[in-house]
Amino acid sequence: MSEDVQEFWNQRFGRDEYVYGTTPNTFLQSSAHYFPANGKVLCIAEGEGRNALFLCQQGHTVHAVDLSTEGKAKAERLAQQHGVSLEYAICDLNDFDYGENQWNAIVSIFAHVDSASRANIYRKAIASLKPGGIFLLESYHPRQLEYGTGGPKDVGMLVTLEDLRTHFQGLEVLHEAELERDVTEGTFHTGNAYVTQLIVRKTAGS
Repeated sequence: MSEDVQEFWNQRFGRDEYVYGTTPNTFLQSSAHYFPANGKVLCIAEGEGRNALFLCQQGHTVHAVDLSTEGKAKAERLAQQHGVSLEYAICDLNDFDYGENQWNAIVSIFAHVDSASRANIYRKAIASLKPGGIFLLESYHPRQLEYGTGGPKDVGMLVTLEDLRTHFQGLEVLHEAELERDVTEGTFHTGNAYVTQLIVRKTAGS
């Protein structure tokens, strides 16, 4: 991704307030029971650290990756305030080394990228999950453009279940939905929204 994208996020996260709040995404929070206990979890496009903090507090070993140095600084400050440890890498999601057989879970909360990047990231993410590992995603749906309560204005960065299914074929589906729900998370997620949700599990041979 371009330096312009990194600068955009550094400017957004560069203010004192946590612009998406410090409490976890409610879909992630309600799905915590799907995670293997005390697992090694990767949060992609983690931003200011609210979801990573929640997962740390659930007993997981959490690694985060994002483009924004400002986001990293705030995430590390949040972790320190709550007495937990967080590993945080600054990297384009396309270039990050996901490894293989590495993670018990990967979390993608509003990690909006273009379609070519999605294909690349999801392929690497699936390869990097351990057997039994889960991939959890919540993203804005293309219908979110009608709501105007958060998310990208470029429809190519918004996803449907039909799109996601092409990338996660062969994995066990634990949850999938396209629905309207309240997403009130700080300044930039501000109310009723239309989202896509997916939780899949990697099974032996997938």
